[in-house]
Amino acid sequence: MTKRSWIILGGGVPILALIALLAWASIKSGGNPGGLAVNSDFAEAKVDAKAARDFELELIAGGTLKLSDLRGKIVMVDFWASWCQPCRVEAPVLRKVYQEFQGQPVEFVGVAIWDSIGDAEFFIQQEGVIYPNGFDGDGVIAIDYGVRGIPEKYFIGRDGVVAKKLSGPLTETALRDTINELLNK
Repeated sequence: MTKRSWIILGGGVPILALIALLAWASIKSGGNPGGLAVNSDFAEAKVDAKAARDFELELIAGGTLKLSDLRGKIVMVDFWASWCQPCRVEAPVLRKVYQEFQGQPVEFVGVAIWDSIGDAEFFIQQEGVIYPNGFDGDGVIAIDYGVRGIPEKYFIGRDGVVAKKLSGPLTETALRDTINELLNK
């Protein structure tokens, strides 16, 4: 074999390996490139009953919120983005049910992810969102919670333990039932 043949073979093998790897990844993922996911359908996911990861969130309206300061309340942590159509659809539902539970040991916390702070702020204004919302620009909170798509909600019991994870846009009934279930524990 000539020197040129060895060079072609040496360069061709890595290229063929890369093509094979890309083909395998495409087959395994069903052609889905991964990345940002929008949860268009309602679903409940199993959760391990463990203490919720504490976080400190810079609120869009100013100030900070620390999750552990809400211990003793039922907390719904909602991961969302302004460009997410299911998030827009459920925004009035979240606002309405939040208002219904005012004065009870219930708190909602919105966490904007995969978004710009300006767009998130405009969304909050436009939708009339009144519960605390912050911006997870680095994605640390979303990663700690294992967020796979938006909208995605984590319900934390009064004891600080993650009790439920719901994906996709919620109906008023599903949201009320979940909160009432946790209040009755």
